[in-house]
Amino acid sequence: MDSSLSKVENVKTKDKHEQILLEPYKYISQTKGQQIHIQLIEAFNFWLKIPDEKQQIVSEVVQMLQNASLIVDDIEDNSKLRRGIPATHSIFGVAKAINAANYVYLLGIEKLFLLEKFEETFRIFTEHSLEVHRGQGMDIYWRDAVICPTEEEYKLMAYRKTGALFGLAVKLMQLFSTNKSDLDNLVKLLGIYFQIRNDYANLCSKEKEANKSYCEDITEGKFSFPLIHAIRSNPDDNQVFFILRQKTTDNDIKKYCLQYLEKVGSFEYTRKVLSELEYKLLQNMEFLGQNPKFIAIIKELSKIYSALEDCYK
Repeated sequence: MDSSLSKVENVKTKDKHEQILLEPYKYISQTKGQQIHIQLIEAFNFWLKIPDEKQQIVSEVVQMLQNASLIVDDIEDNSKLRRGIPATHSIFGVAKAINAANYVYLLGIEKLFLLEKFEETFRIFTEHSLEVHRGQGMDIYWRDAVICPTEEEYKLMAYRKTGALFGLAVKLMQLFSTNKSDLDNLVKLLGIYFQIRNDYANLCSKEKEANKSYCEDITEGKFSFPLIHAIRSNPDDNQVFFILRQKTTDNDIKKYCLQYLEKVGSFEYTRKVLSELEYKLLQNMEFLGQNPKFIAIIKELSKIYSALEDCYK
């Protein structure tokens, strides 16, 4: 290496550059969110019983991918807020935010070396990362082309977009576990359940009503689960479809949309589907043995749709 470059590339400079590169990632990481992926890894390890150091590495890799993907998601969705603070790209700009997200994806791959079995871990990482992007890609396509998917198309997207990250964690953990049970169906159900619950919470969360993230899915023009039901079950009424096309920021229009969803039974239907998925999750769990950590997570997640409150009030 050129001696002049060697002078520049020292430990101190490398650390400084790392700090600059990771600043957007550290920004989004400051707000912990639900940390549901970490909780679920702990719950799955109740069954899989891998060593603590392996669990820690898997948790770190998954958390890195999750936060990096949120940075990109917010750019793709033009979101203003994330976890109650300005979206990362709103602070650091789109270019720096994208670079940080991509950098963290690669750091996640690098961390796989610590797990050993790199050929297998890299294959799992690649397969599931591709699925996440397939799911996200279809979600974006439907939104931008203004095409309302069917419920089954939506569920496939949800499994890919959300469930694949759960699947990544489980498959990595099973490499180091003697428990080789087939967990694919449980993970698939979990991804669909979690995405539909997120859609319901986006429209029904009282905490968001006072800020810019109020019913953000409507502003983004996103075909979320309750909205798909409203459109598909009332094909001769195009109100919801045209509200989504406008990508409105008007809270009065959003509230009207919520009232309409309540009137046509879309929230009731979503609660019914979530309850059915919850039952299937707990049924699938039984063949693995009772898991108090898993049950506690599902119970906590179910609170928002178990209250049976009207979302528009």
